[in-house]
Amino acid sequence: MAGLTLEQATRRFAPDRAAVDRVDLKVEDGEFLAVLGPSGCGKTTLLRLVAGFEKLDGGTIRLGEALVAGPTLHLPPEERRVGVVFQSYALWPHMSVARNVGYALEVRGLRGDDYKRRVAAAMKTVGLAEFAERRPASLSGGQRQRVALARCLAMEPRLVLLDEPLANLDVHLRHAMQDEFADFHRTTGATMLYVTHDQAEALALADRVAVMDGGKLVQLADPRTLYREPATAMVASFIGKGAVVPAAVVEPRADGHALVEVLGARASLRAPASATPGPARVLLRPEDLALSTGEGIAATVKRTIYQGAQNAIELAPTAAAGEMLLWFAPPMASPKQGETVRLQVTDGWVIPA
Repeated sequence: MAGLTLEQATRRFAPDRAAVDRVDLKVEDGEFLAVLGPSGCGKTTLLRLVAGFEKLDGGTIRLGEALVAGPTLHLPPEERRVGVVFQSYALWPHMSVARNVGYALEVRGLRGDDYKRRVAAAMKTVGLAEFAERRPASLSGGQRQRVALARCLAMEPRLVLLDEPLANLDVHLRHAMQDEFADFHRTTGATMLYVTHDQAEALALADRVAVMDGGKLVQLADPRTLYREPATAMVASFIGKGAVVPAAVVEPRADGHALVEVLGARASLRAPASATPGPARVLLRPEDLALSTGEGIAATVKRTIYQGAQNAIELAPTAAAGEMLLWFAPPMASPKQGETVRLQVTDGWVIPA
């Protein structure tokens, strides 16, 4: 396997719009990195650039130390030794599972014992050895996805690219396949670039997550940092459930916190070292709020959503028209719609300016 390095990678489909805009990204050898973002952010174009399906308009791409794309070079996909698992399984219905797994090897002219060894090893890795002679139509959706993964693995790629691989599966099967991908990564030690719009998948699977917006890489961090310390309001709004609301930093402190005035209440919130007194935006997640019998944010209950063990309560703060907070409450202790409550702020994050 090999790491991946992009430097100032750019792809334009129109003169005034870059689908991928000067992206710098380094994926370590053996790392599982997820690329996350809303539709149209450029994540799939980024994957296609790495695979060789699209040509760079600027910058470079390296696999390990080898340059595969640059100003005067575009190595075609078949010469990059990159495996790709797509959203659609792309299996031949008339071929057995084993033939599907080994088909790309056949096209490359591989035959004999080496061919059999690589097909058998790939199928064993994904737990499909006993299904070798079956046809794809007799398999479940999750099993077909594992055939596609085995086909990729049989190629012994330097890098594995996964483009929304679970999008076609129902919610229960998606959770099961997340475990399959985690096991695959742990077993093979493969370098993996996983493109998805599903933040739950990205946070559950990846060592680090790259968030894209408008063709740019806006934050690259481990899942915990991404959730607790988003670098921009876009990341704060996109990752997890929470509200980005106006506030004012009253007094930055040396302990990584700041005294903040937010929605008519004062609270000590986590803050970056760059925080200075003045207007700010803060992230308040549901777990950062608690019902208060004294001072706190005054808010009116607008909607209660039953979620089994808890209710999701949507509240409109009195101090900021048009803003909305989300708070989780036990079903038996939930305030009623239209009721005014006070919320204590127990945690939160001052978003870097």
